[in-house]
Amino acid sequence: MEPRQHLPAKRNNGDRLVAVVTGASSGFGMLTTLELARQGYLVVATMRDTANNRILIQQVGEARLTEFIECMPLDVTDHGAIGDTVNRIIYKHGQIDILVNNAGMAIGGCIEEIPMEDWEKQMDVNFFGLVAMTQAVLPFMRERRQGKVIQISSISGRLGFPGYGPYAASKFAVEGFSEALRLEMLPFGVHVVLVEPGAFKTSIWNKGFDHMAARVPADSPYSRYFNAILRYSKNTADHADDPQEVAYAVARIARSRYPRLRYTLGKGARMSILGKALLPWKWFERILIRELEK
Repeated sequence: MEPRQHLPAKRNNGDRLVAVVTGASSGFGMLTTLELARQGYLVVATMRDTANNRILIQQVGEARLTEFIECMPLDVTDHGAIGDTVNRIIYKHGQIDILVNNAGMAIGGCIEEIPMEDWEKQMDVNFFGLVAMTQAVLPFMRERRQGKVIQISSISGRLGFPGYGPYAASKFAVEGFSEALRLEMLPFGVHVVLVEPGAFKTSIWNKGFDHMAARVPADSPYSRYFNAILRYSKNTADHADDPQEVAYAVARIARSRYPRLRYTLGKGARMSILGKALLPWKWFERILIRELEK
């Protein structure tokens, strides 16, 4: 388990470092918010509806972190609201040192049968919202010649798993965007980092499973294969890792002076990526399909 430090996160002039986390009401976002606050950051926890922050507020109170966290409403698909929110944060706190782009959702199903509105919704949340949030923060980091943009991507950004086409497409987009952005921003002292979790126990997958099951009718030509995918996914989720590990990793990256581009997290994730990189694709896909058919 990742060791935690409890040193105050402050600049040389004594000001507290400011972190902004999107999608902070649950899952990785909530855990990351709490961990960064424990590390001494002032964390602006944003979420689409602050009425959903009950669990976060309870955790904040129990951990006695009230002075380190404030909540703000933010829907990352509302690009005008993003600019207003970032300006409010800058006006109030004078800086944004860390941006954690975590807001996301998972849409699955069989590609032939997924309506275009679902593809658009997936990209709006996972990719275009992330781009808009990043663009809003970059000028302030560039002018100060420091900052970190931490993208919560996924192993699905490196490996397109059947049944998760929209989600994989959005995360592949995040990966390419972030590679290009890192090279653009390094000369300005701003580091862009990709965190690539494998299977972790978060609510995004339960919501995704329900959506996927509703999208594939019993008379679909894909129903047998899809049900095998869903069985495999649920079994993987049942044995998934503790999402707190991702929060620890993000906090460590935030404190790192020279973070690398990618951090792949979770059991099996590194092996999957390594297998894809080293094995002939024909071998790799046979292994994957065989696993699904067990």
